[in-house]
Amino acid sequence: MGEDALPCGERAGGGPPGRAVDDALPGPLVDAHWLAGRLGSAGLLVFDASVGAHRGAGQRIVGAQPFDIDGALSDHTGPLPHTMPGAGRFTEELRSLGLHDGDTVVVYDAVGIYSSARAWWMLRAMGFDRVAVLDGGLPGWAAAGLPMEDGAPAAPAERGDFTARPRAGLLVGADEVAAALSDPASAVFDARSRERFLGTAPEPRPGLRGGHMPGAVSLPFGEIQHEGRMRPAAELRAAFAGPVQGRERLIFSCGSGVTACVLTLGAALAGYRDLAVYDGSWSEWGLPSERRPVETDGAARAG
Repeated sequence: MGEDALPCGERAGGGPPGRAVDDALPGPLVDAHWLAGRLGSAGLLVFDASVGAHRGAGQRIVGAQPFDIDGALSDHTGPLPHTMPGAGRFTEELRSLGLHDGDTVVVYDAVGIYSSARAWWMLRAMGFDRVAVLDGGLPGWAAAGLPMEDGAPAAPAERGDFTARPRAGLLVGADEVAAALSDPASAVFDARSRERFLGTAPEPRPGLRGGHMPGAVSLPFGEIQHEGRMRPAAELRAAFAGPVQGRERLIFSCGSGVTACVLTLGAALAGYRDLAVYDGSWSEWGLPSERRPVETDGAARAG
C-alpha cells in the first residue's frame, strides 16, 4: 500500500505518535459516544466544518474550532469554489487552530455528513491521518443530549506545530480525470443528484453546462447515508461493487469538490484504498470547453 493510501491513524514515514488520546481512532468514522468519552482530552481537537448557511450559526460541540471551508481554508486566488489552498496557507491556518502533528482530530458539520468529509479528506491530502468524521454530525450529537455551547469559540490554548506534507494523487485535476474516464483500471463517480447528472435539472452555479462526463458513474452522495449517518459497510460495498467491477483507482467529483468527499469516505469505509477527489469538479468541467465533453442523454451509466 502506497503512502497515498495509508489507513486512518497511520502516518507517512512513521510520524509522531498521538500526544495524549489514549487509543487509536477506530477508523475514518467515529460515533458520538466515542467522541463524548474523550472530549476535552489533551491532544484531541474537534473541528466544525459547516458551510453555507450553517457556517458559524447556532450551537456547536463544546470546544470545537471552525474549519472554515468557505473562508480561509479554500483557495480564493482562482475562480473555482472550495479548491485546496497551498501547503503554506494550510499550515498557517491549522496552526492557528492549535493543531499539532501528533494530535487527533474529529470533524463534523451541522447537516450530518456533508462538508465534514471534505475537511477529513483535506487533512489527509496534506499528510495528516489521525482524523475521523463524526457520524451523524451535530444533529446526532444534539439528539444524544451531549454537551454543546454557543457564542464565539474560545481561542486555542496554544499555537500548533502542524506542517502540511502534501500527498500526490489524493486531489486531482481535469487532465487526470479525463485520462481516468478512458482507463479500464479507473472509475469516476459523480456525487451530484441524478437530475443534474442527466442534465434535466439546472446547475446552481451560473454559466455551467448541464450533464455529466462521458463514462462517469452517477452515485448521489445521499444514497450512501441514512438519516445523516453513513450506511453500514456491507451496504456501502454493495453500492460501489457494481460500478467498480474490479477497478482499482476511484475518482470522485461533485459540484465543487465537497460532497465528492462523502463518496470518498464511503469508499474508504467499504474497503477501497486508491481514492482521489477531483478538486475542481463540475465547477471546472462544466464550464464551456471543447476539451471537456459533456453528455446529457438518458442512456448514461448509473450506479
